[in-house]
Amino acid sequence: MTGKQDRWAELTGGQAGEQYARRFARLAESGHDIHGEAAFCAALVEPTARVLDAGCGTGRIAIRLAELGYCCTGVDIDASMLAVARREAPAQEWLLGDLARTDALGLEPEFDVVLAAGNVIPLLAPGTEAAVIGQLSAVLRPGGLLVTGMGLDAAHLPLPEAPFGLADFDRWCEQAGLTLRQRSATWSGDPYVPGCGYAVSVHARPDHPDDPDHLDRPDPGSR
Repeated sequence: MTGKQDRWAELTGGQAGEQYARRFARLAESGHDIHGEAAFCAALVEPTARVLDAGCGTGRIAIRLAELGYCCTGVDIDASMLAVARREAPAQEWLLGDLARTDALGLEPEFDVVLAAGNVIPLLAPGTEAAVIGQLSAVLRPGGLLVTGMGLDAAHLPLPEAPFGLADFDRWCEQAGLTLRQRSATWSGDPYVPGCGYAVSVHARPDHPDDPDHLDRPDPGSR
């Protein structure tokens, strides 16, 4: 563990699992589509791809992806959230751990997608963002994708202001060896324009790290 408390824990005290699950259950019951993130990922890689849901919470996305045929592992530092995930899908792999220390979880670098949705990155412990992105990049296979969704202003965050900007985030990704492949304003794929309050980003790890032309080649696992 880093020893630093993440912003999520400061907001919830680490006891929000059941409340969070009830919130999405109500949304589903009222007719809202709660599977936008899973559909977005499914458009990037074929079923049977390996997905790490980083900051998986109650497992909503990982469970849906598993239903679609993906091999999913969920990681979260909030035990109350993981308790819900384990209850809802006991056969899936759920790991309790700090995203800044995923190297301590023994994960092999073979994930096709690492997903950090639900404002995971803005709600990390202050000062750990670059380290987390480096850790997540390290478990991607060559050509693998880091998929993130995050609010960029107070209207899209449970915070009074955004703790960093997209330029900072892209710089951390670049430092981790990742290149921006696409960006949208929603999980439905609405175009991103500067000033949007939300960004869904796809960063790629090189297929051939030593090949300067690798960025011109399509990822064989994408569609």
